[in-house]
Amino acid sequence: MLLRVPGPRSLAGQLFAMQAVLIAVVVAGYALFTYISDRGQAQDAAGRQARAVALAIADSPSVPAAIAAPDPTARLQPYAVRVMRDTDVDFVTIMDPEGTRWTHPDPRQIGHPFRGHIERARRGETFTETYTGTLGPSVRAVTPVRDGERIVGLVSAGIKVEEISKRAREQLTALLGVAAGALLLGAVGTYVINARLRRHTHGMNADELSRMHDYHQAALHAVREGLLMLDGQYRVALINDGGRELLGVGGDVVGASVAELGLPARLTGALLASEPRVDEVHLTDRRVLVVNTSPVSGGERRGTVVTLRDVTELQSLTGELNSERGFSQALRSQAHEAANRLHTVVSLIELGRVEEAVEFATAELELAQAVTDQVVAAVGEPVLAALLLGKTAQANERGVELVMSRDSRLDDGLLPPSLPARDLVTILGNLVDNAVDAAQGAVPSRVTVSAYTEAAGGGSELVLRVSDTGAGVDPAHADLVFERGFSTKPSDEAGRGLGLALVRQAVRRHGGTLTVTEAEGGGACFETRLPLDRTGGGSRGGSRPGSEGGLPDGGAPAPRVPGAPAGGPDAGGAV
Repeated sequence: MLLRVPGPRSLAGQLFAMQAVLIAVVVAGYALFTYISDRGQAQDAAGRQARAVALAIADSPSVPAAIAAPDPTARLQPYAVRVMRDTDVDFVTIMDPEGTRWTHPDPRQIGHPFRGHIERARRGETFTETYTGTLGPSVRAVTPVRDGERIVGLVSAGIKVEEISKRAREQLTALLGVAAGALLLGAVGTYVINARLRRHTHGMNADELSRMHDYHQAALHAVREGLLMLDGQYRVALINDGGRELLGVGGDVVGASVAELGLPARLTGALLASEPRVDEVHLTDRRVLVVNTSPVSGGERRGTVVTLRDVTELQSLTGELNSERGFSQALRSQAHEAANRLHTVVSLIELGRVEEAVEFATAELELAQAVTDQVVAAVGEPVLAALLLGKTAQANERGVELVMSRDSRLDDGLLPPSLPARDLVTILGNLVDNAVDAAQGAVPSRVTVSAYTEAAGGGSELVLRVSDTGAGVDPAHADLVFERGFSTKPSDEAGRGLGLALVRQAVRRHGGTLTVTEAEGGGACFETRLPLDRTGGGSRGGSRPGSEGGLPDGGAPAPRVPGAPAGGPDAGGAV
């Protein structure tokens, strides 16, 4: 038969055992100390009682008078018996100065010498002592009886040690009862507290709790997602390394309120909300975050658990995918349009009108090539040129004319490495998408794009301006249009109000400015100014001399681009 080795007790069980032993030792020690102390106090009290009785008898006027009588015993013995009965002492002995007894509880001892010390009393002192006499060990007091200045006798009153022990035992009984009650009350209280502790620790022992803490710390530092725990007052109770990085907070923020972290207002509002949030998208200065919150409650609100996921790259890739999808649709449309033109050419040839067919085909090719050459000449940066050609095709598909202003000039190699093409695509792509949405259905339906550099503050800056012929932006909403979630259009399944928020995030990341004003002839004009590194070639050709913002003076739009399809990434989204 195998013996089962018991496992380690839970932390609550260990604490209960330790506390029970501690309470038992404390109560037992206190009871023993109290018993010894009470016993000593009982002896002191017995000595004081015996001294008081002896002095009272010695000071009684009838005692010297009885001593002077022919037979002192006849008068003093009844008196001594009454005093013993009334004062609850075990004996009262009155004797002559030589120690011969005149009184005693045992009449047979009368006339015999007193057993004890009397020398100090014969010298006029009153003293107490513990001595074994005829009645056994006792605490006694001895004092002289004076008749004037002359000592005519001695008085001794005492209480037996056995009686003192009896009194102490009576006190001990009460003490043991109190100690047992205290021990029982302490055991019950300890059990209740440890039962609650057992529930909170789930019956785990100290080693298991230590391992769980180590795993907990390792997991917090290992996960790349952000984890934030708030207490019931919305103060930071815990934050891991991922959370610090995603929220952009540093230092010791544990104990700080969420409102003190310097987060965007919408994100702060989401963290302070009492209801759970599921997969909400929020923007910080540098990141796009998906936020989930879950309140922790157990009858009352105890706090909130917040998880953060960085979807900045995912959002960019999603925008690129949406752009590619749009480009593919534009390609299909252009393929359909090219097929119609090809059928026209074939039909003209079949009708014997060869010269007209050649003229028609040549004109279409020259127009498309001319427009493409014009866009590429104005914007030599390949990624932006591809973006604008693709956006032109998309806008044309939606019945909107997208044109480049005549003053646009952006040579290849002009942009510094600190200004990546992806961020420019995010900025310009979202502004163009927003303008196309606004201009669709307007008369005329046109979007004008300007891109150039100009000198500013000893350096240079890149200016990107997109204007439309739509309804424009209400001045009261000039700041709100850049907030995440703001939109004047019905929301679709992909959501609205993210595009301009992403534009502002990218602009802020590079220290630029983003403004919206009324365009000439109505509509909205969004202008972005991004500072270029002084060593980044900002003084090269492509700057616009004398430009102070707004649409170029006398800048008639370039010929409409019919839509040469081209690929390019896009962050997607519009107000």
